Amino acid sequence: MRPMKTFDLICPVFDEQETIPLFFARIQAVFGTLGKDYDCRLVFIDNSSADRSQQLVRALCDQHEWVSLVVMSRNFGYQCSVECGVRNSTADLTAVVDVDCEDPPELFVEFLGHIEQGFDVVYGERKDREEVAFVKLLRKVYYRVNRAAADEHFILDMAEFGVMNRMVREAIIADSTSYPYIRASIGRVGFEVKNVPYKRHRRIAGKTHYNMWRMSVFAVAGILASSTLWLRVPAFVFPFWAAATAACLAALLATGDDLFFQVAVIGGLAFLCFSMTGVSLYLARVYKNGLMRPNYHINRKKSVLRGRTVS
Repeated sequence: MRPMKTFDLICPVFDEQETIPLFFARIQAVFGTLGKDYDCRLVFIDNSSADRSQQLVRALCDQHEWVSLVVMSRNFGYQCSVECGVRNSTADLTAVVDVDCEDPPELFVEFLGHIEQGFDVVYGERKDREEVAFVKLLRKVYYRVNRAAADEHFILDMAEFGVMNRMVREAIIADSTSYPYIRASIGRVGFEVKNVPYKRHRRIAGKTHYNMWRMSVFAVAGILASSTLWLRVPAFVFPFWAAATAACLAALLATGDDLFFQVAVIGGLAFLCFSMTGVSLYLARVYKNGLMRPNYHINRKKSVLRGRTVS
């Protein structure tokens, strides 16, 4: 009889005291189904919550040996908390899910079924979601623009909701970047990938911290992490800008109209600003990567690590 595979479920948390009990009831039922085949462990990654989230999770740790808690020293952001969980997992299979249950945890039963068929990564493909039609359209456009601009393979309609085996996990954590973007890393490293389409639900309780501003910042960060197009666009545009500038100067000499000179100057300044913006953004990333600072720090005093070695 072969030994059970270990299964780590990473769950990022930030001020989710209302959702934790509801989420845990559902994940406990899922683990009850999977428990005959897998040694299941639930790992909460708390981004230094200010509400009762940590107390609730510690109570769960006291009641269940398979629950652990990693507390960040401050809020380092969602992607860094996912990176922390994935980087410190030692299981045969590692998964990620949000505590708000917008991604139904019951799908892990199906995900693991596909893993047993030989797939290395199984993820939930977000075919629809319950939100304003305009926002859904923006998401669709963004991910397709990102895929078109990406330097390497980029999987559409994918988030961190899914399961990966040890081989994929080790490939992902080999990345050394100060701007982790896990979903792009999964597409980049390759391996056998399986999608499971589903409709994303509304959160089961509480309020989201993910507003339009955060969404916009994340979108820009995602493009910068996936593509160097912004650096290359000025080179593509330069011949057209040079031709337009030459035409304006020729018209200035022919007519003496200052308007053509003004157009040439404004166009030149706009081109320079656009070019320098791209260079500055990528140079800032190179600088931050060069510092090689950790993306997060763990507060071991507040964590319940269950003998885990975390870094």
